[in-house]
Amino acid sequence: MPSEKPVASANGTDEADLAKAFQELARGEQTASALEHQLTSMEARIEELLARAEREQQEAASGERQEPSSRDDSHKAQTDTRETK
Repeated sequence: MPSEKPVASANGTDEADLAKAFQELARGEQTASALEHQLTSMEARIEELLARAEREQQEAASGERQEPSSRDDSHKAQTDTRETK
């Protein structure tokens, strides 16, 4: 039965290649971790902006509902002052 372990060459290039692969893997994991952190921060910022936009939209909608009645009152007040003269 043949051995399943890779046979290292006499000059140790297989070990050097393996060490280099592990270093690159570690660097890749660090990069992935940094990207995850940045994406999490961006996601939180997007959620914050969406929540603010929804609040402002609701405030604008409630303000529009209140404006016609206040406009009617101001128009009524102008009409009332004209009638009393």
